[in-house]
Amino acid sequence: MLARVLAGAVLGIDAYLVTIEADVASGLPAFNVVGLPQGAVKEGRERVVACMQNSGFYVPPKRLTVNLAPADIPKQGSAFDLPIALGILAGTGQLSSISRLERYLLVGELGLDGRLRPVRGALPIAVAAKEAGLAGVVLPEQNVGEAAVVDGIEVRGAGTLTEVARFMEGAADLPVARVDREALFRTAAVHDADFGDVKGQEHAKRALEVAAAGSHNLLMVGPPGSGKTMLAQRIPSILPPLTFAEALETTKIHSVAGLLDGKALVGTRPFRNPHTTISDAGLIGGGSNPRPGEASLAHHGVLFLDELPEFRRNVLEQLRQPIEDARVTLSRAAISLTYPSRFMLVAAMNPCPCGFHGDSQRKCSCPPQQVQRYLGRVSGPLLDRIDLHVEVPAVRYRDLADQRAGEPSEAIRERVRQARETQRARFAGRADIHANAHMAPRDLRDFCKVGEGSDALLRTAITRLGLSARAYHRVLKIARTIADLAGAEAIETAHVSEAIQYRSLDRVLTV
Repeated sequence: MLARVLAGAVLGIDAYLVTIEADVASGLPAFNVVGLPQGAVKEGRERVVACMQNSGFYVPPKRLTVNLAPADIPKQGSAFDLPIALGILAGTGQLSSISRLERYLLVGELGLDGRLRPVRGALPIAVAAKEAGLAGVVLPEQNVGEAAVVDGIEVRGAGTLTEVARFMEGAADLPVARVDREALFRTAAVHDADFGDVKGQEHAKRALEVAAAGSHNLLMVGPPGSGKTMLAQRIPSILPPLTFAEALETTKIHSVAGLLDGKALVGTRPFRNPHTTISDAGLIGGGSNPRPGEASLAHHGVLFLDELPEFRRNVLEQLRQPIEDARVTLSRAAISLTYPSRFMLVAAMNPCPCGFHGDSQRKCSCPPQQVQRYLGRVSGPLLDRIDLHVEVPAVRYRDLADQRAGEPSEAIRERVRQARETQRARFAGRADIHANAHMAPRDLRDFCKVGEGSDALLRTAITRLGLSARAYHRVLKIARTIADLAGAEAIETAHVSEAIQYRSLDRVLTV
């Protein structure tokens, strides 16, 4: 007897439907799974058999053939356990009714005792089920929260294989999960760190505000203990709140990576802080079954690279494509996947190995050649893609002793939000531009025009600092952002002058 069950599989951050065909035929006892099963899917045969027997069902001594269609796409993961088990139950006549099998999508890993265990990618699978016009999706109870975020489809959670079987027969019911998406979104959007805790560093805080307002990349250079990491950790608190569409896309990535940790929705902009020992696959993504790396996990948020020169140079060079294209493409022999990676790159580094080169308070112990080798670990092309280069000096004692609280994140975020609203109106109808930093060179002619005085200032700066064409374009984008923060329609000389200051470290860093 042949039975069909619908399942779902993740491809990139999206999902597609998989039709599981279970055929029970006479012949020597065998259990074959075809349709390019990989790894955990192959091992699932043993889990399914043991689970069915321990749940009170039987596996007949016949020839069982399970086909996973479409058969030309490799199938990964343990989410096929539950639909395969239901297909065998239907094919062997152990279900009194199979009418619901055609209307529900099933995903879930089976334990040997019959319990359902959570799987990755429940959110994109629920979206795929809705787009296919199915009545609902049945999945483990632990995945109900993230899947229920999708409107217009029944999301039912189950704890055991027996519960799912009885529901499919119509002998029992599984509750439909419901969530208040707006309340969930508000609850998730909470920041623990605040700029009010930062003492001094007004110049650096201004640079961070400009970077947040235009989604510009930022590099902080300063001695140990000057507050570079503390400043970076507070950047998400001044970024504009996630829109629901952005939150949904970010949650998809974290769901595929298995990093939701029971959360139904990612409500705050991600802040990813990988260690300096990270590999290129860990940063960009990869593996035999390509999964998102830190660059994609930071989508719509901040990717913070502390101690930038300590990262392996070949790893840092991998960031060039995602910085420029806002996506990562991972190609393998069997498949090619693209993950979104529109992040704000924030990096921090010391000016030399000891950290005190150029410090007025402490003497640097590094020979000039050692300083050059240290700075040379970060390539010029990568530095060229970082919009703002900011010096963060040691905090003065009078700033540390000041008991007054600094300007809170809420006040800065409001200015940033207003600047982003200006940019949203400016780029209305352009799906590829979300902020000033995303403008292409052709857009600069329309939105970053400067007067004669500003043009002369730019010409002098380009000549003296030796800036590249890319750096020149980035200065114009920064000036546009500064003008937006000031509420100015046109870019004025003062805006250009401040923008040039944020590239004044170029010559030092590229020694």
